[in-house]
Amino acid sequence: MSLHLWWLYVTAVFLISATPGPNMLHVMTQSIAHGPRKAMATMAGLMSAVLLCLVASALGLGALLKASPRLFDVLRYAGVAYLVWLGIKAWRAPVGSAAATAPARSHHALYATGLLTGLSNPKLIIFAAALFPQFIDTGRPFWVQLAILIVSFVVIESFWYSVYALGGLRLARWLAPANRQRLFNRGTGMLFIGFGGALLGARA
Repeated sequence: MSLHLWWLYVTAVFLISATPGPNMLHVMTQSIAHGPRKAMATMAGLMSAVLLCLVASALGLGALLKASPRLFDVLRYAGVAYLVWLGIKAWRAPVGSAAATAPARSHHALYATGLLTGLSNPKLIIFAAALFPQFIDTGRPFWVQLAILIVSFVVIESFWYSVYALGGLRLARWLAPANRQRLFNRGTGMLFIGFGGALLGARA
């Protein structure tokens, strides 16, 4: 693909990925709770979900979801339920000494939670289906261009995951007092529930 077209794509994805959303919020909260090293398992789960959605979009699932509102609604309601559950869990998260004595989560559990969080928004598939054609040159090999677009997306998304994880590390020091932890947990819970509400109002 042309360098000019690729730079336009990279700029668009860079700005879109920087926008706070459930994925970035999840990376930050897991970094605060478990540290940035363990949060890498969460990031791997989220990135796996992104890759699955991008590939599914390339294979035509985005067009299928647009053509089948019922299927989209099933996926959307499942995503809403999961995000609301994350919100309730964050709201009720232990603070202070109770948080310090809470059992550590395994890398597998963190990966699975990240994967499910990433898959909770079927709009990503439709977003990719709408975005990719704008940057595909029909006069050049399709799969090579698609690979470039997906790899670029993954690299940019990984960069922003790292930024939010490091931001969580810095925020964790400020959250040492229990009252701040409780405020943060409730604010995070409300944000996850808000994301669920926004997804509930989405239309294919």
